[in-house]
Amino acid sequence: MRRCFSKRQRKILALISGGQCDACGCKLRRDFHADHIFPFSKGGKTITKNGQALCPTCNLKKGNKSMTMKLRHWQAEALNKALTWLLSSEGDRHFIINAAPGAGKTIAACTIAQELITRGEIDRVVVIAPRAEVVNQWSADFQRVTGRFMSKVTGSDGDIDALGIDVCSTWAAVQGLQDGFQAICNSARTLVICDEHHHAAVEAAWGSSADSAFAKAKHVLVLTGTPIRSDGERSIWLAYDDAGAIDHPEGGTYTLTYGEAVDLEYCRPVTFHKHEGHFTVDLDGGESVEVASHKPAELTKELKRIPGLQSALDFYRLACTPQYEADGVTPLMTGYQATMLEWGSRKLDDLRLRMPDAGGLVIAPNIEMAEYMAKLIEAIEGEAPMIVHSQMNNPDARIKAFRNTDKRWIVSVAMISEGVDIKRLRVLVHLPNALTELAFRQAIGRVVRTQGHDDDTRAYVVMPCTETFEAYARRIEQEMSPGKRKDPGTPKTKKCPACHSECDITAAECDCCGHVFPTHGGPKFKACSDCGALNPVAATNCHACGTSFGTSFSLSLDDALRTGAIVRGMELDEAEVAAGETMAGPVRRDVLKSGDSTLIRLYRQLPDESLARFLKIAEHARGEA
Repeated sequence: MRRCFSKRQRKILALISGGQCDACGCKLRRDFHADHIFPFSKGGKTITKNGQALCPTCNLKKGNKSMTMKLRHWQAEALNKALTWLLSSEGDRHFIINAAPGAGKTIAACTIAQELITRGEIDRVVVIAPRAEVVNQWSADFQRVTGRFMSKVTGSDGDIDALGIDVCSTWAAVQGLQDGFQAICNSARTLVICDEHHHAAVEAAWGSSADSAFAKAKHVLVLTGTPIRSDGERSIWLAYDDAGAIDHPEGGTYTLTYGEAVDLEYCRPVTFHKHEGHFTVDLDGGESVEVASHKPAELTKELKRIPGLQSALDFYRLACTPQYEADGVTPLMTGYQATMLEWGSRKLDDLRLRMPDAGGLVIAPNIEMAEYMAKLIEAIEGEAPMIVHSQMNNPDARIKAFRNTDKRWIVSVAMISEGVDIKRLRVLVHLPNALTELAFRQAIGRVVRTQGHDDDTRAYVVMPCTETFEAYARRIEQEMSPGKRKDPGTPKTKKCPACHSECDITAAECDCCGHVFPTHGGPKFKACSDCGALNPVAATNCHACGTSFGTSFSLSLDDALRTGAIVRGMELDEAEVAAGETMAGPVRRDVLKSGDSTLIRLYRQLPDESLARFLKIAEHARGEA
């Protein structure tokens, strides 16, 4: 049998690996090594079942030895500490790994499982993960580390005991399959791995389900990167101190902070861009209200009486309000969100000089806002981004497709969160619905994952300048060492994606291998709204007349009051909004014709979207009378 894998076999191995080194997870180059898992020199066959795609560094380190998973230093420490705790007479059955998002908890847990299997301590492994996409990643990583197939379980599966030796499920599915998981733990020595353990609150349905289903598990491995729940509830199986922090014995816990992970180069450092803004909200009668990031709206006594107005004029809610041209359809290219995306687009251009496939993630608060942000990105860059949300068919497949391409942007509504691994993400535009620190840290975890040995990039987060986000960001920055906090700015050279040679920043092609660098259409310009002079898109002031760019934004009162489906304190469904907008014209004419000053004043306090709800309430009141 021939020693070298054919071109066809190499292609298949690259597809199986998802374009990543099977040992270290870095992105494969064209010159990757097709390696024999069981060495050819010892009788290993040159077939795809005995092959794996490795980067040159990992293959040369391996030599003619059978491949074993190369662990990071912290993973090896966690393995030894976990085995000592779980197998000693003094330890209990729970071991906790509290490591920063992106540090490699999945591989560490799979290695612990493999060692317990090898030692004959356990028969089966059950993994509980937050989402279906993460379940798929667990199944793939578990098989890569242990060589054992892991079945994926959903709530619709009946006899889960028959699916396979090892199973992986979402937290949501556990609630309907408690008896099945209990049967597994009763019939075999089982290791339960709880990923993102904060999902299992003691009093919540998922927590109580897990507690009863896995009561007889021999060992429980708890994984978390954000151990404190945003609602203050306590998770099952863990002890807490009076301050709400986990109080598990030190011997049964391994902790790796984000700052430590950055210093050890397991995660990339992050820079936070706190995006300032100044909103002017135009009210009826020519009045206006000023709202800034650190300047709440100052309302008169009369305005304070309007239900929901004070909360509607919150800076963050205004930052999450779409801004359109006069036609009500075309996104406003000088609006607050457009300036956020312009900043992110420029930073992504810089990053692609060092990482040609670097990607950006927009976390949007709702589907309407996601579609709005996608239109802005297409207008800014000329390329439509990918969108993922729960209302579309098979969003997990779209996430997988984005992971394995070099597409620049993906816009998500609560889909790319904890555990979702897209290593090439480096820019985050953060406009979420959830404003907790737990959600914030999980979001940061999406853009700090390293691509391997040669990754010298930095992560960037564009976020509204609010006290809440600033406090979260400050705590993360303080975890990093002073040297890692400093942003080096625009790269001085660019890296060839084919041979990794360093090239001049202006080079059209690589001097070493001839690779042609893609062009980005040259510098981008914007016109000054006052004098029309063209300025670089990054300019903060017009070079001709001095007008300030991107800091002041105007909204109508109706726009300010309509944030998502909340209008002046009323939660409206889409049918009510559509009906209100349709009847706005006729109702306006009837009200003005009436000549009733009280009715006219009341009407002027109601945006068009709320008219259907208002008339429904009025009719109900008339019926009661």
